[in-house]
Amino acid sequence: MVKRKHTNEFKSKVALEAILGEETIAVIAQKHGVHPGQVQNWKAQMLKALPSVFGTKKTGESESEKMKEVFERKIGQLTMENDFLKKKFQNFLGVRGLK
Repeated sequence: MVKRKHTNEFKSKVALEAILGEETIAVIAQKHGVHPGQVQNWKAQMLKALPSVFGTKKTGESESEKMKEVFERKIGQLTMENDFLKKKFQNFLGVRGLK
């Protein structure tokens, strides 16, 4: 038996039909040419993922804001270290009379 790859759109369509419950899982599976257990799995995956649909954007924004803050702190730290090393190098050149 050849393992078929189904698109996310196909899986979503089949899972939504199963969630709506207008037909039995067996009928939906036969109509789309997949195993009833697969339809049940896709339905369960969709139901599990539904709560995150309305919260994803907000979570993504807050996470990106956190990452932005981390990067800004790191940039600040590296800028300070760079300035410190420039001064030390200039002092080193001045002491050696290489300016």
